[in-house]
Amino acid sequence: MAVMSEITIRSARPEDARGIARLDIETWRTTYAGMLSTAYLVGLSERRREAGWRGAILREPRDVRVAVGSNGAILGFGSCGPNRGDRSFTGEVFTLYVAPDWQNQGIGRRLLIALFRRLVASGRRSAILWVLRENPSRFFYERLGAQQVSRKPIAVGGTAIEAIAYGWRDLPGFLAEVSSQDRESEP
Repeated sequence: MAVMSEITIRSARPEDARGIARLDIETWRTTYAGMLSTAYLVGLSERRREAGWRGAILREPRDVRVAVGSNGAILGFGSCGPNRGDRSFTGEVFTLYVAPDWQNQGIGRRLLIALFRRLVASGRRSAILWVLRENPSRFFYERLGAQQVSRKPIAVGGTAIEAIAYGWRDLPGFLAEVSSQDRESEP
């Protein structure tokens, strides 16, 4: 594994779509095994996901961020944009996934901060993110100051599953606090 400093967080490029799609499917299969049907997870199409990611990148590349290792491999990705539902939040984080072998090393945090910076730069001062209730990664968001703000059933693969919304009401304040904490932890 590479050292964290060798990992770059940047805007996605169209040529990243295939790597994002592969990682998207890999993380869904590992994260949601036991939560979603095996048939649904096995049936995920890399070609469809690649086309979807390429379209998202071409529409607004700054809304899709990737974590890239020194060898060029995509180790994580995330996407954001205007809120699609709860209007008490102006922005939304749509996706945030890190390769299973690279989790718990700060990549998810760096990606989320990059997405929050993008939202603030585009005039969005708050954000919401939906996560499946059974996903153990949801505690990551709680550790980063998110508050549970809503719940609802969502349909995934023909099954209704409970999802939890986490919200950050003051992204500029959050980013200032993170920046201050990062300066304090520097040697």
